Amino acid sequence: MQGIQVAQYVKGPKELKVTKLADPKPGPNDYLIEVHAAATNFFDILQVQGKYQHQPPFPWVSGAEFSGVVLATPSNSKSPKFSVGSRVFGGSQGAYATKVCATEPQLLPVPEGWSFTDAAGLFVTAPTSYGALVLRAGVKTGDYVLVHAAAGGVGLAAVQIAKAFGATVIATAGTSRKLEVAKAFGADHVVDYQDEKWPDLVKKLTPKGRGVDIVYDPVGMVDKSTKCIAWNGRILVVGFAAGKIEKVAMNKVLLKNISLVGIHWGQYAVHEKESVPVVWKGIKNLIEQGKFKSTVFTDKNFIGLEAIPDALLALGGRETWGKVVVKIPQGGASKL
Repeated sequence: MQGIQVAQYVKGPKELKVTKLADPKPGPNDYLIEVHAAATNFFDILQVQGKYQHQPPFPWVSGAEFSGVVLATPSNSKSPKFSVGSRVFGGSQGAYATKVCATEPQLLPVPEGWSFTDAAGLFVTAPTSYGALVLRAGVKTGDYVLVHAAAGGVGLAAVQIAKAFGATVIATAGTSRKLEVAKAFGADHVVDYQDEKWPDLVKKLTPKGRGVDIVYDPVGMVDKSTKCIAWNGRILVVGFAAGKIEKVAMNKVLLKNISLVGIHWGQYAVHEKESVPVVWKGIKNLIEQGKFKSTVFTDKNFIGLEAIPDALLALGGRETWGKVVVKIPQGGASKL
């Protein structure tokens, strides 16, 4: 096969190279997947630099999110969930290659009518946003929801999910193109967060200026968000894309009866396994109802494993919106 193997840490994605590698050897619980598309994530950039909390032993193949076709089922399973030829998407180390191994809990069927490119970026963003808004914040009809970095992968998922549950969505982003994208995915109002007065602008968009009920924050804007949240509001701490972990003035949390709510979707499989199928069933229902669509970045195409460094650089440089997905043609590549 071909893949991007990391034998030593690199300074950045530009140093990553595609090489010919031995096919992965599936364990007794593994499916072997022919990769047709792979999604990029910020943690992929950190991992190849040795800066992520989960670092595989050298050498390892980079990438973690993919979609493709089942080539082989687990040797120890008499009734595997997926058969050879099934179209699947999922998350497993080694996605930046023409073949990858994954266990059954790491795979889901590609939604009806979705392409491999559409599905490749679904495994991380959709459940993070659904888990945050539905399980953790209890979003409901009539809520006002503020989504920060709304044109990002989790942001566009959050916009769609909040709208599907009957909320009014106020989206923030930092460029006119990203504000336009947020609007196209269903945001009712958009605000440029580079305007220092954005908390005031957000409050004015709520009934009688009371503030928003829920803040969805994957950036690290909790402290400023306390200025535009309503009494009993919930602030969802999703991530720190701005690069630093904030310190929040807790007196604001007390005075407004605010709940600060964390969401670490990756740990649900460890600590709350029963919620995982519930979340995916909810997402599946929204897709079938036409209330959730693919968030794949379409302003530029990335094709072939050789395009992955450029895709990661574009993602890291904040040049993109949604999920940046790389198509991986298999016309003969599967023979390598």
